[in-house]
Amino acid sequence: MTLPLPKSARPWLAVAAVLVLGAPAGAQPKPDLNEATEKAMKAASAKAAPTIVKIETAGGAETIGKKAPPGKGPPAIRKGTGPTTGLIVSEDGYIISSAFNFANKPTEIFITIPGQTQRLVAKIVATDHTRMLTLLKVEGKGLPVPEAFPKKDIEIGQWGLTLGRTLDNNVDHPPSMSVGIVSATNRIWGKAIQTDAKTSPVNYGGALVSIDGRVFGVIVPASNRAEGETAGVDVYDGGIGFAVPLEDIFRVLPRLKEGKDLKRGLLGINPQGNDVYNAAPIIGAIQPDSAAARAGLAVGDKIVEINGIAIPNYSVLQHVMGPMYESDEVNLKVSRGGKDLEVKGVKLLGTTTMYVNAFFGILPMRDDPGPGVEVRYVYPKSPADVAGIKAGDRIMKFGPSALPAPQPVPNRAAFIGMLQRLTPNTEVKVEVKRKEGDKVETLTSKVIAAPDELPEKLPLPSTAGKALEGQPKPKDPNPKGPKDPFPPGFSDVRAPLNGAAQDEKKDKPKIETGFMTRNNQALGREYWVFVPDNYDPNVSHGLIVWFHPAKEGGKDGEKMAKTFREFAEDHHFIVVGPKSGNADGWVASETELVMQDVKSVMGQYTIDRTRVVAHGMGNGGQMAFYVGFNARDVFRGVATIGATLGTAPKDNVANLPLSFFVSGGDKDPLLKEIVESKDLLKEKRFPVTFREMKESGKEYFDLKTFTDFLAWLDSLDRI
Repeated sequence: MTLPLPKSARPWLAVAAVLVLGAPAGAQPKPDLNEATEKAMKAASAKAAPTIVKIETAGGAETIGKKAPPGKGPPAIRKGTGPTTGLIVSEDGYIISSAFNFANKPTEIFITIPGQTQRLVAKIVATDHTRMLTLLKVEGKGLPVPEAFPKKDIEIGQWGLTLGRTLDNNVDHPPSMSVGIVSATNRIWGKAIQTDAKTSPVNYGGALVSIDGRVFGVIVPASNRAEGETAGVDVYDGGIGFAVPLEDIFRVLPRLKEGKDLKRGLLGINPQGNDVYNAAPIIGAIQPDSAAARAGLAVGDKIVEINGIAIPNYSVLQHVMGPMYESDEVNLKVSRGGKDLEVKGVKLLGTTTMYVNAFFGILPMRDDPGPGVEVRYVYPKSPADVAGIKAGDRIMKFGPSALPAPQPVPNRAAFIGMLQRLTPNTEVKVEVKRKEGDKVETLTSKVIAAPDELPEKLPLPSTAGKALEGQPKPKDPNPKGPKDPFPPGFSDVRAPLNGAAQDEKKDKPKIETGFMTRNNQALGREYWVFVPDNYDPNVSHGLIVWFHPAKEGGKDGEKMAKTFREFAEDHHFIVVGPKSGNADGWVASETELVMQDVKSVMGQYTIDRTRVVAHGMGNGGQMAFYVGFNARDVFRGVATIGATLGTAPKDNVANLPLSFFVSGGDKDPLLKEIVESKDLLKEKRFPVTFREMKESGKEYFDLKTFTDFLAWLDSLDRI
């Protein structure tokens, strides 16, 4: 009886097969495993080599992005020079490569094909914007085309060779090679194979090849947290590389040959919450005029199936939708009000109408458990002001006039969610309980686009001081003893504790305040935290995450704490300062580590999720932009000094709003690029406050700008 060979041993079977086929009749293969492996890899490279071409470009931008950041910081920047790689995909002269190789918009492209002495002029035919691939065309016939390794047969643990054409002037020589394995499949939302073989800008567009010489896919930079031509380039040396399956490329090749750029197919929805792995896939927001809006989907619908595939969470939804293109059609099953509805033939769009933040015109009183929302401040000439709403009034119901009646407003979070579902110029009805006399009135107004203006002065107090009201009480660690009605660290402000109760209070852990340096020993990281001395856990605090400038190394912590001390005490903010592990400045790959620092602080103190801000200067400002966009489940604001975006910003999203405070000195050499960054954000319809500081270069805020910045911080939760 023959036992089945385990999957993990199959790569070695391929090696043995290569040796047996290559050995003379009657000869026995040598038992040297290293030699066998080497021969198999060389044979695989030789089989694929004729299809791997060298690409050279001329002209175009010197760099990708607005400005190369100090300290190699985000976003990734690369000089627009040097050879790159491509793969022949059609015998009549079509070549596929990574779109990254043409991000600098070269004016001339030249291809050198193995076996041919002359460079050929190439033109760009089309770009696949979801997999970030570019199709080129040269004049040629009878060119060799690689054999695609079937996607269904790709297994984790198989050998993977990354091949590219780099600095060797002779393309008849073997291509450069790096060796690894297939470490994962179905990555980057279902679009890529993952390998630990070395990938980098010199072999982007080259081939990830199996041990038998068939091509798994085309090497590209990629990221599941970012999009665009440069996404993933910043971590190319992190031991993880990606390749788009060649089978998928062949499937869309006819569409690319027609000269049609391919865009990702979008439903135009966002999840209700931030947990994409465990929570049900309930629609939290729908982009205007999107595929979902045209199909009649509604906020609150739960997606049950897509094309017959069960969707237990939003992560699975992203994997199912990730590989799809514009004009593809999907069949949906959604649950609405306890009933399942089938929505068939939903045609995906390549773009969605940009979301614009709707604005009613009030600042709410914080830490107010409701019902309703108490008005702290009314913006002059806003819809709320025009309707006659006053500070101290309580908004009890709210909704579009198209509904039979306005809906109850349980609290501030619910009110914000209601507004996020509306578009500017929507007429709304508001039920208001007046401060004077408790009279209830129903008013009519229209919401508008969120303005850039800042209030001159905001009234205090800003909080009702009831952040923990209605929250579950912690379990009593000593159920047989006297029970403490307050959470650990909570101070009963109604009356002082006396006698035994006072002694019991002393045993409670003290809440740390002031300036503190903390160490994460597991990660070898250090960061600082400033908590105002008047911190009360029953008052929610905003959080400012300060990204220090390049080469500062977090040495400015105590200075920043002093800068914000008075404001933090009056307006309830905590400041945290992560420290870059790179001596030259922040890099994008530090994002996950920074978020561990941030979430550690958020877990210890009462944090207002509507007022979490990434703030930085120079290279630190560029990191603030990057982190703000790539951790949108946490941040609601980004404030920068002397920093540029570098790449186009992501779209504005209804239930993950971002506001920006962008500034630069009039003597800063980057001022033009800073202004361009502001304009790009405005094009995406983000709320942006911009300040140009006079007689300033690369210094921190002047007094006037700092005052405006503090007003911006205190009004982030405007409605």
